[in-house]
Amino acid sequence: MITELRTYTLAFGTTARYFDHYRELGQAPQWRILGNPVGYYTTEVGPLNQVVHLWSYSSFEDRMARRAALWNDAAWLKFIEAIKPIVVAQESRLMVPARLDGVAAAASSDADSGRCA
Repeated sequence: MITELRTYTLAFGTTARYFDHYRELGQAPQWRILGNPVGYYTTEVGPLNQVVHLWSYSSFEDRMARRAALWNDAAWLKFIEAIKPIVVAQESRLMVPARLDGVAAAASSDADSGRCA
């Protein structure tokens, strides 16, 4: 399994516009092809005007196949055209799970109790 962390840095004051475009044009094709995201966030502290999202794939090959399908989807390409003027930078990180006993269980338990892990 791999997790992709994608960060889009947006022009100042355009976060609401990004999400308007995403809801209208991008969410349906992206979720249909990539599946539901692990998480979708905006930044409040540190670098601002960023949208951060996490996606999970069974393998690197699975990611490559799904991303290729996404870029061949006409609806997705309409979304890309709509956000091009407001995206300043893009970063993508591929992460693999650390092999530590009990990490998933501990993180879930801490989240349920409100504690930080």
